[in-house]
Amino acid sequence: MAPQDLRIEAEEARLLILRMLRGGRSGHVGGALSCVDILTTLYFDEMDIDPLEPTRPDRDRFILSAGHKALAQYAVLARRGYFPEPWVDTYSDLGSRLAGHPDMHKLPGVEANTGALGHGLSIACGIALGLRLQERRSRVFVVLGDGELPEGSNWEGAAMAAHHQLGNVVAFVDVNDLQISGRTADVMNMEPIADKFAAFGWKVRTIDGNDVEQIQGVLAEVDRDSSSPTAVVAQTTKAKGVSSLEDTAASHYWKPAAAEMAEAEAEIRARLQQLSLQTVAR
Repeated sequence: MAPQDLRIEAEEARLLILRMLRGGRSGHVGGALSCVDILTTLYFDEMDIDPLEPTRPDRDRFILSAGHKALAQYAVLARRGYFPEPWVDTYSDLGSRLAGHPDMHKLPGVEANTGALGHGLSIACGIALGLRLQERRSRVFVVLGDGELPEGSNWEGAAMAAHHQLGNVVAFVDVNDLQISGRTADVMNMEPIADKFAAFGWKVRTIDGNDVEQIQGVLAEVDRDSSSPTAVVAQTTKAKGVSSLEDTAASHYWKPAAAEMAEAEAEIRARLQQLSLQTVAR
């Protein structure tokens, strides 16, 4: 998919994220907005998937380790056709398929229940090893947050992936520099993140995680026949796309007033209109 088309899809997903917040009245919007460009590029441009066959055995898999960013995954799954878009209006309702964290038993396209931070990478590595034992060429993509890196299970997964030479694992670390308690550097500084993954034996790339062309570029460099897993350190902006919230800890879990919601939606719609005009002019 052309980068401009991916940008449009990412903005459409941002609107759906706000639509879910409008219905649910609150949610983990900051991290969802920071990682949505990564998820959009994976689902629309990179992964071998079929929304009409969400359990096809040879599909690529995606694990959202930072499960509280589920708003981003729900938005992209809806845009990709995994479920009817009106389902997003049920977000956080009692009995909804779209809960605060993804549930593989309720929603097609969700590969694992996540939300207890630190476990997604290990789950992804286990799936990747199983796929290799089945002699499948499927890949496993995982998105972690920089705030969950202090969890020790991440590094058990990192060691296991390198030891078993799981070249079919690609991990994106969404480094938006903030978590619910404040700056990650102040709460638990895990830098240098790239050097840590490299020390475990991973191939490491560092990019702007809100730039779809850089995301496409780094994915084009991944060799599926490599014996080394790949870590992409993606520097992003918390709440990217809503300027009043960007780079604030307050965006981690947001309860918007009506005026704040209207302003945020108007900003994204204006950007969408501009992108669409640019596309027509090409």
